[in-house]
Amino acid sequence: MDKLQRMKELVGTLNEWARLYYEEDAPVVSDAEYDKLYDELRSLENEAGFSLKNSPTHRVGGAPQKKFEQSKHLQRLYSLDKCQSKDEFYAWCNRLVKQLGSLPKLTCEYKFDGLTLNLLYENGKLVKATTRGDGTIGEIVTEQVKTIKKLPQTISYQGVIEIQGEGLLRLSQLARYNATASEPLKNARNGAAGAIRNLNPAVTAERGLSFMAYNIGYSDKTFSSQTEMREFLKAEGFEVEGDFALVEDAEKAMNYADTTGEKRPNLDYLIDGVVFKVNEVSLREELGFTEKFPKWAIAYKFKADEMTTELLDVVWQVSRSAKLNPLAILEPVDIGGVTVSRATLNNFGDIQKKKVKIGDRVFIRRSNDVIPEITGVAVENPNARAVQKPIVCPACGAPVKEVGAFLYCTGDYCAPQIVSYLDHFASKDAMDIDGFSEKTAEQLYNETHLETAVDLMNLTSTDLFGLQGFGDKKIANLLASIEKSKRTTLDRFIFALGIGGIGKKTAKDLIKRFRTLENLKSASLDELSSVDGIGDILAKNIFDYFRDSNNIEFVDNLLASGIEFDEQEEKSGVFSGLKVVLTGSLPTYKRGEATKLIEDNGGEVASSVSKTVDLVLAGEDAGSKLEKAQKFGIKIIDEPEFKRMLGIV
Repeated sequence: MDKLQRMKELVGTLNEWARLYYEEDAPVVSDAEYDKLYDELRSLENEAGFSLKNSPTHRVGGAPQKKFEQSKHLQRLYSLDKCQSKDEFYAWCNRLVKQLGSLPKLTCEYKFDGLTLNLLYENGKLVKATTRGDGTIGEIVTEQVKTIKKLPQTISYQGVIEIQGEGLLRLSQLARYNATASEPLKNARNGAAGAIRNLNPAVTAERGLSFMAYNIGYSDKTFSSQTEMREFLKAEGFEVEGDFALVEDAEKAMNYADTTGEKRPNLDYLIDGVVFKVNEVSLREELGFTEKFPKWAIAYKFKADEMTTELLDVVWQVSRSAKLNPLAILEPVDIGGVTVSRATLNNFGDIQKKKVKIGDRVFIRRSNDVIPEITGVAVENPNARAVQKPIVCPACGAPVKEVGAFLYCTGDYCAPQIVSYLDHFASKDAMDIDGFSEKTAEQLYNETHLETAVDLMNLTSTDLFGLQGFGDKKIANLLASIEKSKRTTLDRFIFALGIGGIGKKTAKDLIKRFRTLENLKSASLDELSSVDGIGDILAKNIFDYFRDSNNIEFVDNLLASGIEFDEQEEKSGVFSGLKVVLTGSLPTYKRGEATKLIEDNGGEVASSVSKTVDLVLAGEDAGSKLEKAQKFGIKIIDEPEFKRMLGIV
């Protein structure tokens, strides 16, 4: 194919994708996939020395929808040029130096991933809100935008001013919405765009959007810098969440980008990069604009955390709790440098809500290092086949029972359940049996009929002798590790039992409250529910577990194998008697490190804010927990105060 033909093909594809994205709020590919073809087109245009008339490289956004009244912005809204590597960013800096003589100070801020909005205020009142549209004309969405609770309806400035920012759906709000929605939203960006561009403001209000202000367009007030604009926005009550920095060199700008990339998985909203801008307005005027971009700003894009790919199949796996979990088998796709070929679908109800079928092209999101998740269908395949709900266990053939949205195997001797449970029992945070893995559990189950944790704790060299891979040294090491594990702490033992919903933190909280196994076994439902973080369902799980005669016999047999508990000393220190909640990202400490410091100094770390909490340690992007703490009048400290309390200089 010659270059011209390829350019025509790319223009057609990109324009259709852009139409679906901007005008229909129905994206069929991820941003990364769009950017890849866009960059190819731009490269071909540079080589050819010309571009086609309808090329998307000329266009900002998409055409306004006719169902909305339209309005011309007082000042054009440009798109942003982008770079995806440090070399590209340094090349942009070098262009600034060439034109200005030296590198000017740059501002650094988050690139929010939502829907761009332009708000017009006159005489201190919000009189009009519009989408970006094509950069010159946008759709009027004033009534929809007025449903955003934290967006100021009035400001103190009495002149004419346009405030620009991003309409967002926080990830916590997305989760709350999808928990009860008949048709879940594919992602936060699509959820925000669909809410704002809905003719019914009640739909917008139901989504619970946020607005992050980051720029001032037209204004009869003069601003000399980006830092001055940001201070104005903060003073007028706009949310300007996210770290903001003013740097003097390119290396510090890249340090900001790297740090933000590390924080990204823990933020409560989507960002897909950072934005660098020349701070001084006078220098911006000197640099000017291209047809599409300001020359004084650039977006540094992070590696994609969302892509699309084909769903090849769905298989059902059995967990240690007997739950059947659907696992999506995918056409392998690269997401952020990792090849992804499997993803979670949560449960059969989730499959139905998302309308996922085998053969469809689906959106895959990978956040942090957790297993990727299918968030929705990108393109329906007319020949796709529905995912069938299993009626028998795929591992043992026992009938399946349905409890709410979940399916459970009813078999008593289902191999995957047994192997998974043994692996959990021996894991590092449970009994910590070094050298015992899921693979070992599977081998011993198949070859020695090892079926329970009691069998594991009573293993002998005779049981292991002659097994493939088990020489004298390996046998001795495993038996020594089992023997060593019998001296443990009560919270580890409770976690190892595998009671539904009991994680390692909950196990610690239970032992802190009840102190002994006998006290826990005899605890009432009310007493269990009074433990922080334990609701009615989890309390009933614990209560029922210790009322089952088979479980009591199992626990007694485990103890008879020689398990003993170390006394857990009561730690004291500056946080003694205090219940502390951590929220947001701390500049220095990881959450686990801060938790350990609090517990080592006598404190108790709670997961949620309530009236029983004494102290909140808040970092960046603290969110709703901070707001709740302020409402209850709870003392709030930052990391420097935290260090002072600990005596750390």
